[in-house]
Amino acid sequence: MVDEKTRLIRARNAKRATFTRQNLHQKKKLEDTWRRPRGLQSKQRKQFRAKGRQPTPGYGSPIAVRGFHPSGYEEVPVSRVEDLEGLDAETQAIRIGGTVGNKKREAIQIKALEYGLKVLNLKDASLKTTEEEPVEEEEDEDVEEEEVTSDE
Repeated sequence: MVDEKTRLIRARNAKRATFTRQNLHQKKKLEDTWRRPRGLQSKQRKQFRAKGRQPTPGYGSPIAVRGFHPSGYEEVPVSRVEDLEGLDAETQAIRIGGTVGNKKREAIQIKALEYGLKVLNLKDASLKTTEEEPVEEEEDEDVEEEEVTSDE
């Protein structure tokens, strides 16, 4: 099953197309996001071969691997520590929600490591302390002593 799944994921990535917006090369302001061509005389809407591809059913991924992460894991969105219970570490990986704060993110990441789950958007969520490490003062004292001896 694992070999079949990795084969299907590679096949999905191989036939994945990039769809470009019409007139993207002509206008500086246009973003590189797909928009359906709607003009009556649009060559891209009429599907002329040289004018770019359009999304059609043939570009879909196989049903067995639809929605899977390229690493082969099934993505599971998580926003609480309680969401980690009952997940399978061999087939599922977690993605922590973007609105989760640092304190809760750190707790989720620690618990995920205990369960052996892979975190897809791992961050260093350790709470940063406001204290900075003290600079070595020994060097400063040596400099002051040398100045005092040179004055004598």
